[in-house]
Amino acid sequence: MTDSSAYRVETTSRLAQWKIDNLASCTYRKSDPFKIGKWNWHLSVEKNRVLFVKLYPEISNLTRENPPIASFIIRVVSSAGDRKALTHPEVTDKQLKNNEDFVWAIDVPLTTGKFIIDVEFLDLKAASPGGGEPCSIWDEETTEKRANATALVSLGRMLTESIHTDIKIIVSDGSIGAHRAVLAARSPVFHSMFAHDLKEKELSTINISDMSIEACQAFLNYIYGNIQSEEFLVHRLALLSAADKYDIADLKEACHDSLLEDIDTKNVLERLQSASLYQLPKLKTSCLRYLVKFGKIFDIRDDFNSFLQCADRDLIAEVFHEVLNSWKGF
Repeated sequence: MTDSSAYRVETTSRLAQWKIDNLASCTYRKSDPFKIGKWNWHLSVEKNRVLFVKLYPEISNLTRENPPIASFIIRVVSSAGDRKALTHPEVTDKQLKNNEDFVWAIDVPLTTGKFIIDVEFLDLKAASPGGGEPCSIWDEETTEKRANATALVSLGRMLTESIHTDIKIIVSDGSIGAHRAVLAARSPVFHSMFAHDLKEKELSTINISDMSIEACQAFLNYIYGNIQSEEFLVHRLALLSAADKYDIADLKEACHDSLLEDIDTKNVLERLQSASLYQLPKLKTSCLRYLVKFGKIFDIRDDFNSFLQCADRDLIAEVFHEVLNSWKGF
């Protein structure tokens, strides 16, 4: 590890890792600033009779006026072969203003050898501009705004109130009425269906048998500019599949951006496969980086073994190529 990299913290949108080769030669070390959410952060370690680990935001006007309220899990992980970990109890809604607001005293010897400080941010809140209760910075309704920008608000009423619907979408567990003109305007695939003498035009039906009625309703709500943030989050993978199938680029991009934001050990393998299937290189790179560079592949060994039994061979080869490249760095 070079001198400059000794202070660098690697991050994803919600995860920060600081790799420390050796603390034996000094009693104090502070990381370079790293950005999570709206704030720049620091980690620091101080060796005394015990090891003190601190997490705090960089002092700035933003921190003074609107300090973060953080929920997070912090671990110290041995980077040796056994990867032993010490985990602090989950911190919930802790306001952090300075370097004394979160201090973790560790009395287990960790002053020699390599170790990693791993911080997983579960939520970050800030005071609401209009006062009232703090709200999560990750709950901003960017998806709803994106959808509303591409469709008139009145289209939502046309769908929810079934105003002059002229085509029926048949799904695995029901059917929903919609409008040819709206579907054709939003999707070149639908446009082609209705422009040619295909069965969808003749029968005034579209069969989407691989979608549930709830997922299809979310799909139509997005097309009509009427989707809610929670509904979008629940059905992201189904919406990604539909966006790819019906060539709706802005929905595919919205799903891609959203799936990048909350990669964790429970969903990383599923998202890696989706990234490969739907040709999403940025999501694939982020999943591989999370698994390999951040060492999370060791935390999900059983799931990873199951993944190896069923995943595409080319994708498995990419994973192992990434692992081999990471070993070259040691």
